Amino acid sequence: MEKTFTELAPKYFKEGYSCSESFSRAAVEMGLAKDDLVSIATSFSGGMSSRCLCGAVAGAQMIIGLLHGKNQDDRARALAKEFYTRFTQNRKVTCCKVLTAQFKDFHSPERKNHCVEIVKESAKILDEMLKGEY
Repeated sequence: MEKTFTELAPKYFKEGYSCSESFSRAAVEMGLAKDDLVSIATSFSGGMSSRCLCGAVAGAQMIIGLLHGKNQDDRARALAKEFYTRFTQNRKVTCCKVLTAQFKDFHSPERKNHCVEIVKESAKILDEMLKGEY
């Protein structure tokens, strides 16, 4: 059975990778990217350290760009919009600060469990959108 983002991204997040790094690490394991993508994703962690953009959203968007950006088939912008639309149908916003507002301690186990669910949800959307591409 082929590995999926839905399977791998939450696993890596639970192992200590950030939200964005989890998607990149999964892409490396799936043979879609080189290992340096994980380092690139680090700057998107914690909403780019401002808790602005959810790292799971940033990570998924990085994968969309990797597979469909310039020098590929240039469908990245349309797919990025589709991902955003699907994510906000359930979560309403993509801001990490808003998505985690109920947690006073950003490093608490409760917040981490909450974010595992967001990573799973984002990974599932990405897998559904890219079905059959990897």
